[in-house]
Amino acid sequence: MTRRFAFKFQKQISDAVKYSCILVRFVAVTAFSMLISYSAAAFSNNPVATPAMASFSSGETQSTSHDSLHLAGENPTTLHWYDMIANVPGNWVRYSKETFRTEKIPEYAAVAAATTALVFTDNGTWRTADKWYRSSSSVKWASDFFTEMGDGRSQFGLAGAFAAYGLIAGDNRAVRTGSEIVEAVLASGGVVQILKHITGRESPFVSTQPTGIWRFFPNQIKYHKQVPHYDAFPSGHLTTSLVTVIVVADNYPELTWIRPVGYALCGLISVSMVNTGIHWYSDYPLAIALGSAFGEIVAHPEGETVAHLGAQKKIPVSIGPFLNGSEVGVDVTLAL
Repeated sequence: MTRRFAFKFQKQISDAVKYSCILVRFVAVTAFSMLISYSAAAFSNNPVATPAMASFSSGETQSTSHDSLHLAGENPTTLHWYDMIANVPGNWVRYSKETFRTEKIPEYAAVAAATTALVFTDNGTWRTADKWYRSSSSVKWASDFFTEMGDGRSQFGLAGAFAAYGLIAGDNRAVRTGSEIVEAVLASGGVVQILKHITGRESPFVSTQPTGIWRFFPNQIKYHKQVPHYDAFPSGHLTTSLVTVIVVADNYPELTWIRPVGYALCGLISVSMVNTGIHWYSDYPLAIALGSAFGEIVAHPEGETVAHLGAQKKIPVSIGPFLNGSEVGVDVTLAL
């Protein structure tokens, strides 16, 4: 009787923590989207006017006098509600055109080299992270929280918050940002899923040998029955988190704080997923490359190429192994 009561009580506490995290995440993404939209208006020295519903009467958003696209000096293009899905195949075509070129060989050679180097440190870094996760309740809570933040629900929640604000306030830039977040997550996520189904790498917490077994072109029935045994590489959490940061930052270029804050969150999500045993650090270099590419493709539908952007911008995060005597770790550099 006492044990059963204790079990129910612990389950109630666990459920309360779970739902509290969901509520906190919902409030956070909503507040974040509103903060960005209002900050953009304040930056332009033009406060947001009285809310007016943007029209979808013919499947398009209509500009209003206080549209933040106008405040930013941009000419809004027609946005249809279905663009976030219809544009995805075109994004894949653009990505393939930008990727499979001789000029991109050094970039992907660097990704391959970083991945290979990190594989050699994966077992040591995960074992250390796992001990840290299990020995500290604070680390466990933070790791679980940031891992959930990268699982896709937060990205779609942020997109919904932008869209809702944009429709209520008549702000086409907010609506466009929400639409592009969904588009970027779907486009990049589709490529990530194909790669996961090809590489078949074990996640740390179910690994049967150091650094995990790679089962290339695994049996798809087994894959779907035992997903953690096959879906570690590359990281979808980091890819979709990074595309979200880039899309938001490129839609609000006047708000320079978005990139450092967003990249810091991506870093926390990455460390947390190693702590929880979902990913190895070597799952990240390709995820960073994919996130950077698809973020820029979706945020620049007018045709600005990734190659051109690459000449002006550095990949935001670089990851490499850290070896110092008996110490094994990972070195993460953030380019702001």
